[in-house]
Amino acid sequence: MTADFLLSRYPYILIAVLFGIGLYGMTVKRNLMKKVIGMTIFQTSIYLFFIQGATKQGATIPVRVPEMGTSPELYINPLPQVIVLTAIVVGVAITGVALSLILVLHRRYGTLDEVELLRRMRESA
Repeated sequence: MTADFLLSRYPYILIAVLFGIGLYGMTVKRNLMKKVIGMTIFQTSIYLFFIQGATKQGATIPVRVPEMGTSPELYINPLPQVIVLTAIVVGVAITGVALSLILVLHRRYGTLDEVELLRRMRESA
């Protein structure tokens, strides 16, 4: 029973693993580049969670087809996909800004290690 339950929910298990990897990378790693990579993995797991939650078995795209009928249960809701598309655009922008800030910090202080960076910033102030 437990194995069948887990196998039927494998996408959610994989999403949870990605979520954990991203959270670990953002909170535990000291290198700022690794934190940005962790943030990207974290964001991707959230996108996948939304998309997986929006799927329906046997449903089709939300374009009305006379043969299918007009019952809403036969069509996939497009709103989660639109929200995820917007979130991907925002995520790419955040990643771009974060990478440019990391580049500036590395050029100025010569390190991406969080603790060393804070120490050097205090010394230069």
